[in-house]
Amino acid sequence: MLCCVLGLLPATWLRVSTGDIRMTSGDVGAGAPSAPVAVVFGAGLWDGEPSPYLAHRLDTAAGLYERGSVRAVLVTGDNSRKDYDEPDAMRDYLTERGVPARRIAADFAGFDTWDSCSRASRVFGVRRALLVSQDFHIRRALALCRAAGIDSYAVAVPEPRDITWYAGGAREIPGAAKAAFEASVTPDPHFLGPHEPGVDRALADAGKDR
Repeated sequence: MLCCVLGLLPATWLRVSTGDIRMTSGDVGAGAPSAPVAVVFGAGLWDGEPSPYLAHRLDTAAGLYERGSVRAVLVTGDNSRKDYDEPDAMRDYLTERGVPARRIAADFAGFDTWDSCSRASRVFGVRRALLVSQDFHIRRALALCRAAGIDSYAVAVPEPRDITWYAGGAREIPGAAKAAFEASVTPDPHFLGPHEPGVDRALADAGKDR
């Protein structure tokens, strides 16, 4: 019993630490406030194309852009191998759905949620954002982006409660423990590097339309 209690402590911390943050779910984030940028986290590719879960995140981000809730989109994912490129696949998907390429910035070193949040803040200069992910993952994204210094609002993408959803939820139990460590220690991401101007350029381009 003690082991069970200790094992669930990080998940409890995660829910308590994000309990004061409002979330929006439903059709393309209706009701979400405005923010300069939406951050979309990678969720895998199938034969080089966004997986269904990732496609749903991108559909939501495209809806936020179309609605005017955000002026730019930062896609962040894994490009650790030459034959696996989440950010470019995400960008292509968004452009096919009406988001101009010049309004999309790409982070090719978002290897996990902490790296994505930390690099969004420290490398891309994001200070306020709408975070887009499935409902089972969004609290961890919120906690970590807050720890990275980003004023964040969650846009939770709803999914059917099927085996994939429950598997994703189960992964959040060990994920919460890792997040608790990262939020308290705030380690450097795997790759830090200098400032990248992708978000700045996207927002500057958006400013031309005003």
